[in-house]
Amino acid sequence: MRISRRSAVAVGVLVLLSGVAAVGRWYEKQSPAADQAAGSTLVNVTNGGDRGPGTLREALFVVAAAKGSATVSIQVSRITVQTALPPLVNPHGVSLVAHPAGALIDAHGLASGPVFDIAGPNTSIEGLHISNCPGAAILLRAARFHLRATTIDSCDVGVEAAENANDTLLEDNHFAKNRIAVRFAAAGHNTVVDKNEFANDKDAALWAVGSRPDTSGDPINVHDNRFSDEHTGIVAGNVPILVERNEFFNSQEAAVHLVGAGAVIRGNRVSGGAGMGVVVENVRSAIIDNNEIDGLAAYGVMVRGSANTLVRGNRVHNTGYGLAFVLGDAKSPSTAVENTIIETKFNGIDVIGDSPILRRNQVLRPHAVALHVDGFTPPGGQKVEAQPFLDNNTFDKGGWTPTAGSPAAATAPVPAAGSPHPAQ
Repeated sequence: MRISRRSAVAVGVLVLLSGVAAVGRWYEKQSPAADQAAGSTLVNVTNGGDRGPGTLREALFVVAAAKGSATVSIQVSRITVQTALPPLVNPHGVSLVAHPAGALIDAHGLASGPVFDIAGPNTSIEGLHISNCPGAAILLRAARFHLRATTIDSCDVGVEAAENANDTLLEDNHFAKNRIAVRFAAAGHNTVVDKNEFANDKDAALWAVGSRPDTSGDPINVHDNRFSDEHTGIVAGNVPILVERNEFFNSQEAAVHLVGAGAVIRGNRVSGGAGMGVVVENVRSAIIDNNEIDGLAAYGVMVRGSANTLVRGNRVHNTGYGLAFVLGDAKSPSTAVENTIIETKFNGIDVIGDSPILRRNQVLRPHAVALHVDGFTPPGGQKVEAQPFLDNNTFDKGGWTPTAGSPAAATAPVPAAGSPHPAQ
């Protein structure tokens, strides 16, 4: 039976419409799927490319325009980023979650700029692995950011927090082989770095240095983290910081280096390494309290050019040296009280051109002398005498114990010939 021309056209139109519908269904599957129920948007990332339907880039554009909070669910195991992604700006909040956990974002092709630019509040990232960033993995310039269970490695900076970042929580993350793992420009408010692992970062694991003393923000709370094989674990200057219950292993230069404004370093374990435990340099009112320090090649605690610093209740053993006080402020002397120093390779306590208060400390079985006191003469300058005030200390083997409460004379046994003095 012959099909009329009109019937043939109708059949053709029907086939064409069916094809368009099929293409639409395919595109919907490939593009960021949007579920906007109850004012919340869910977008799935199903394409690991840099651009196109289903990519992370498209997902970020969708959530930027969402009228409520949004979730980006990464459904691929690897994403390659080659050009800058749009910033996260949704004021209602965005959550980026990796399914499966550990989805890799490879940024080696990115010429510059951060991988994620967090410009909107209430943003969270969970379960990602961000690698090979020429700049920052995450640039944070908004409030209420949460980074959890994420790995960041081989980047210039892992997390770069600007001065306006507040209510920041970094927890259960792994940072490795970055130049700097986490950098804060200011303390902000309610900033917590908790239960993270840092390893093999080239300059420092955590860097919190401001251009001038910051008294407006809360201390950055750094607690229960593990730092391994770092050049320097923490560098802090002019930014309030509380470093508590952390573990530092095999630091090359120092576990903690303080400059500028004061800080509290309390209840940490520092073990092994070619450098020092805690360096307090040109600081006012730092507190170094109840830390255990062992196995270092140099000093457990070095206080240099500082004022009104309290070194209290620390336990130092099997290090090159115990404590050092160098060229401090005689008008606002630093104090060492109730520290226990055991089996140093060289001196227990060195005082060089400084006049600290030393009370109720114990130096037991030093291999050189318990207390070494010496003045300091700068090139072409006048000698700065050292006059520590001693009260009820216990000094083994070669240390002196003047009458309790009396200033010590600036003469003391010198260490064995050839012993190095990194304080000088």
